[in-house]
Amino acid sequence: MTEDAATHEDAPTDAETTPGFEELGITGPVLAAIKALGYETPSAIQRETIPLLLGGRDVLGTAQTGTGKTAAFALPILENLDLQQRKPQALVLAPTRELALQVAEAFEAYAAQMPGVHLLPVYGGQGYGVQLSALRRGVHIIVGTPGRIMDHLAKGTLDLSELKNLVLDEADEMLKMGFAEDVEQILAQTPEDKQVALFSATMPATIRRLAQQYLHDPEEISVKAKTTTNANITQRYLVVSYAQKVDALTRILEVENFEGMIVFVRTKNETETLAEKLRARGYSAAAINGDIAQPQRERTVGQLKDGKLDILVATDVAARGLDVERISHVVNFDIPTDTESYVHRIGRTGRAGRSGDAISFITPRERYLLKHIERATRQQPAQMQLPTTEDVNSTRLARFDDAITAALEETGRIEGFRDIIAHYVRHHDVPEADVAAALAVVAQGDTPLLLDPQNDALSAAVAADNRPPRERNDRSGGRDARARDDRGPRPERRSRGDYTPYRIEVGRRHRVEPRQIVGALANEGGLGRDDFGAINIKPDFSIVELPSNLDPSVLDRLRDTRISGRLIEIQRDTGRPSRGPRRDDRGRDDRGYGDRPRRSYDGGSGDRGYGDRSRRDDAPRDDRRTDDRPPRKPRHKD
Repeated sequence: MTEDAATHEDAPTDAETTPGFEELGITGPVLAAIKALGYETPSAIQRETIPLLLGGRDVLGTAQTGTGKTAAFALPILENLDLQQRKPQALVLAPTRELALQVAEAFEAYAAQMPGVHLLPVYGGQGYGVQLSALRRGVHIIVGTPGRIMDHLAKGTLDLSELKNLVLDEADEMLKMGFAEDVEQILAQTPEDKQVALFSATMPATIRRLAQQYLHDPEEISVKAKTTTNANITQRYLVVSYAQKVDALTRILEVENFEGMIVFVRTKNETETLAEKLRARGYSAAAINGDIAQPQRERTVGQLKDGKLDILVATDVAARGLDVERISHVVNFDIPTDTESYVHRIGRTGRAGRSGDAISFITPRERYLLKHIERATRQQPAQMQLPTTEDVNSTRLARFDDAITAALEETGRIEGFRDIIAHYVRHHDVPEADVAAALAVVAQGDTPLLLDPQNDALSAAVAADNRPPRERNDRSGGRDARARDDRGPRPERRSRGDYTPYRIEVGRRHRVEPRQIVGALANEGGLGRDDFGAINIKPDFSIVELPSNLDPSVLDRLRDTRISGRLIEIQRDTGRPSRGPRRDDRGRDDRGYGDRPRRSYDGGSGDRGYGDRSRRDDAPRDDRRTDDRPPRKPRHKD
C-alpha cells in the first residue's frame, strides 16, 4: 500500500488536460454504451481508478457516494470480461439490497451493447428459484448482499473458484451492519490471485486491517465530492414506509401545484407498475425505461413538453439528458443511495432559471442517506408533512368550485340544460338545490368527493414513521434502545400487541450483536427497522420480536438465513409467557436452558430490551454460566 494517498477534488477541469474514457483504456461496446448514456468526462475517482484496475492493481478507495465510483469499478470489469467463461468472474458486495439493485442496474446500462453478458443481483427478499436458475445457466457478474451470498456458498449453489474481480462497495456501511465476519468468510472462499477493489466513505482501523489482510499492495486513492445543486431547487423529504408510498404520492399530487413531474423509481418494472397505478387514479402518467424504443421515448417526452402528459415515471438511465422546462417537480419515489444519481435526478427541475421542487420518499431505515445528500448538495432538505385529509378536501372543493365556475361561463350549453332542470322540478316537486346536488353525485360517480378525517389510516401510519427514533419506542435499534435498562415493558409497544417473539439459533457465544440480527433479517426478509421490537440475546440463542401479522413468505425467506456463518433456524418462540422458571439469587434460571424443549419468554421486566447483553445489573460477573449445574457455593474463611 502506498504510504501517501493522493487526494483529488472532483471538480471540473480544463477539457484539454482531462483525459477521456478512451485515454483511460475503455474501448469497444463499453465505450459506446457510456457515450450513449451521456458520459463525456470521467470523474476524479474514475480517472484514478480505471487505469489501475485495468492494469491489474488492487485499489483501496476513500470516496463518498456521489463521486462516480460505480462506473470506476464496473467499466474495467466489463472491459476485461470473458464471455466464454460461464462461472462468475466478478462479485460486488453491497451492504443493502437497495444498493445492490442500483449497482446491478448500472452494470446493465454499461453492458447495454455487449450481447451475452449475464448479470445476477443476489439479495434477500427475492425468491431462491430465480437466483438458482440463473446460476445454473451461467453468470458473469454477481452483485449481492453478504448474507445471501453466504447462504449460496453454504448451500453449494455458488462457485467462486474462477473469480477474477471482487469489489467491496461501501465497506464501512457493511461493517456497521455487522457483516464483517460474513465478508471475511466470503473472501476466504475466493481465489488468492483475484483482484480486489475496496471502496469506503471513511477509513477506520477495521477497514485498514481488512485491506492489509486481503488486498495485495493496493494503490490508495482518496476523492472528495464537489457536487452541488441549483439553488433554485427546494428540497424536501417525507419519511414513509414502502407500503404507503403510492397513497402518499397520490395525496401529494392532489395538494401540490405542479405543472410537469418526473417520478423516479429504482427498476424498469416499477416504472410500468407505478405509471399504471397513477393512471388508474386519474392522472396522466407514462413510463420510460431502458427497454422502451427510442421513437416511443421521443413521443412520450414530446407529450410531456406539450402538456399532453403530466407525470413521467422513469429510471435514472432513461432520464439522462432529459431537458424539459415544464418540469416543476421531481419526486424520488425510491431514494438513490448514490448522491450523484440524486443530484442528476433533481437537476431535471429548476431549468432555465425557473424554480423547482424535489421531494424524496425515505423509508425509516434510509434516514442515514439524508446526511449524504446534505454533504453532496450543500443544502439541508426540509422534512415535510403528509397533506392532511383537510388539506385534500380543501383542494378538492376549490377545484370543484372552479369546475362549476368554468361550466357557468359556457352560457350556450347552460341554457340548454335550464329547461331540462325546470322540467324535472315541475314534475317531481324537488327543490333545485337538491337537483344540483343529485347531478353532482352523478358526475362524481362512486368515488366520494371528500375524504373522511375519522378514517385516515394513512396519516397515522406516516406520522408514526416520521416520529424521531426516541418517540418510536427505539424500534429502529438506536443507541437509546441499547441503553435501555430493566425497568419494565415499553407501554406503547406492548399496548399495541402487534409483536410476537421468534427464536433464532445464534447467541452471545457466537459473538452476535443486535445490529447483525437486524441487518441480516432486514436484508434477507425485506423487513424495515420498525418491524423489530425487543431483541434479547441469550448464550446459545436469541429472542427477536417481529410483527404478529408477519407474512408467512417472510419466514420462508428467513429460514435459510445465516448470521456469523450459522443457520438461524427461525421459529416462533413456544415458551410460556407467564411467570417462567424460578430464579436463584443471582438472577439465573435455576433450570438452565440446556436442551430443554420449552423456554420462558417474559416480555416484562425480566426480559432485556434491544441491544442488551442479558446481564442483570445486580448480578455478579460469573452469572454467564450456560450449563445446568447449580451455582457454586461461596467459599468462606474459617
